[in-house]
Amino acid sequence: MGSTVKEKDSSQRSGNHWLDPEIHRQVWQLAWPMILSNLTVPLLGLVDTAVIGHLPNPLYLGAVAIGASLFSVLFWGFGFLRMGTTGLTAQAVGAENHQEVNLLLAQSLIIALLIGLLLILFQRPLIELGLMLMEPSQEVMEQAWLYCNVRIFSAPAVLANYALLGWFLGLQNSRVPLLLLITANLINISLDLLLVVVLNMAVEGVALATVCADYSALLLGLWLAVRHLRHNSHKLPLAPLLRWKNYSRLIRSNRYLLVRTLLLLLTFCFFTAQGARMGNEILAANAVLLNFLLLISHGLDGFAHATEALCGKYYGAKEKLKFYSACQAAFLWSFFTALLFFIFFALGGQLIIELLTDIPEVITTASEYLPWLTIMPLLGVWSYLLDGIFIGANRFRWMQNCMLLSVAAVFVPSWYFSQPWGNHGLWFSLSFFLLARGLTAGLLFYYCDYRKARQPEGSGGT
Repeated sequence: MGSTVKEKDSSQRSGNHWLDPEIHRQVWQLAWPMILSNLTVPLLGLVDTAVIGHLPNPLYLGAVAIGASLFSVLFWGFGFLRMGTTGLTAQAVGAENHQEVNLLLAQSLIIALLIGLLLILFQRPLIELGLMLMEPSQEVMEQAWLYCNVRIFSAPAVLANYALLGWFLGLQNSRVPLLLLITANLINISLDLLLVVVLNMAVEGVALATVCADYSALLLGLWLAVRHLRHNSHKLPLAPLLRWKNYSRLIRSNRYLLVRTLLLLLTFCFFTAQGARMGNEILAANAVLLNFLLLISHGLDGFAHATEALCGKYYGAKEKLKFYSACQAAFLWSFFTALLFFIFFALGGQLIIELLTDIPEVITTASEYLPWLTIMPLLGVWSYLLDGIFIGANRFRWMQNCMLLSVAAVFVPSWYFSQPWGNHGLWFSLSFFLLARGLTAGLLFYYCDYRKARQPEGSGGT
């Protein structure tokens, strides 16, 4: 029997477990609800764009694009409340440390509430700075202000929802995030149609719909969290919440995620700002095309989220071979999904553009740059998946360093030297940036982690 165990360990270490049906089942069990829930996010963006894109003036579409980009930076800059909570919770689940699991929920919600209130308190300078850096036209600036003045009040709900989504996913429960996101986005879409189409509220209607949806999801999420704790006879540990030192691990781990996420969001904010400088038509066309990228990232992130939960669990339980099995299965399915996106955009991309807007100038301009979006699934798939692996394995510093390198050594130089190509240069630099993220993360993971683990002397733990 000892010989059999040794042979099995050697076989798995050599990588002959790509087709392990149990690992693939676990990946899909977590991934499919996250894929569906993630796709509701760009679906909401598509509805926002379609509703605003059919108003007579493209400046409304540009204003929503500017405002949404700004709040992506303000809110998702604190995305560690989702990512960090998932990784640490999954590790605590693997180690069967129930008190730590519950403590992470309470700590993340408290931090989310405090940050959300601070964002509301300092809303005016934050919005002024963001809009100033993007440099839209005066007409777009006025409409963007209307959007931002309403949207800022969703801050506490958005950040608390990040914490809840991360916690449930860390528990290996991806169906609650599916329920929360579908609920929020159905409410958002319904209110979009009511406020914009029926009541003619334009950009303010889009913002108000989002605020109402975010708080609705928060109430549902809190109810489900309390229900889970009661069902499992678990209580939130109140005493540790009053000691600041107990927050140190969460803050220490997530400082790298904060830097990484801000760099990513500032890159996309810079992209939007450069498009705005090329005129309202380019800004509106890029806003339409960015919905394709949202579909790509949120669709592929389903496997990344599954990997976060599984890898975190196996990392915490010190089950190294299952950790790498989950990575390999997710690699296989992520590539297959990226290929489907490529085919879908190649065949139906033009139709999607025409569904999103009926402004002839915007359709013509967006169609010119559509090929960049067609190839992006194949360029970006590895960066999304490796982020999930790094989160599950608590490799937050690696994520930060890969992002620093990709922004400073790839995106900025490629944009600078491709400026004569106009908007094509802008899309080229973004595509090159996504590819660089995947390559740097992949090389780091292979040489510093996976290759070492395949060696016999490295088989003692994850």
